[in-house]
Amino acid sequence: MTVARSTKRNVIIAIIVVVVLIAGIALWAFAPWKLFTNKTVDEALPSSSPSASPSGNSSSVSPPSGPTVVAVGNFRSYEHTTTGVAKVIDVTNGSDVLRLENFKTSDGPDVRVWLSVKPANAAEGADKANYVDLGALKGNIGNQNYPIPTGTSLKDFRSVIIWCRRFHVPFGAAELQPQEVHILNGQSQ
Repeated sequence: MTVARSTKRNVIIAIIVVVVLIAGIALWAFAPWKLFTNKTVDEALPSSSPSASPSGNSSSVSPPSGPTVVAVGNFRSYEHTTTGVAKVIDVTNGSDVLRLENFKTSDGPDVRVWLSVKPANAAEGADKANYVDLGALKGNIGNQNYPIPTGTSLKDFRSVIIWCRRFHVPFGAAELQPQEVHILNGQSQ
């Protein structure tokens, strides 16, 4: 009888170890607490730097013309409710920035911000198409800026996709429509 009790105890311990391992892996993979957490980001609108006058006289500085919105799109939802506006802004110093305004989605594990060649209405499978990864989503709520790498041809990219790499799904996407709107004093004009 002692051998039977010992075997039964070893089986129970093995089952407990397996259950704990499976639970640990599930917690890591799904990060269920992120369904109940929010991270708010409120970054200022990017500003331009004054540029030197065309005459080459470095003592004279021409007033900045201000950043220009070159493309804009509203988010649509996929796996999670996603709202807000995506704007590509030419900061006039040779750099472009993707700005998410009034943005809101769910928190999640390994969520990225992508410029994609896929249209927003076909964001599923975006990881199989050409995209530029602008980095991890800074927060699931608020206003945030993502520098676009120098040399990126914006005419090649049709949308912004909020992508969960862990589960290979889009949270939301915004179709980028060309615009030319100047920003003065933090407001589109």
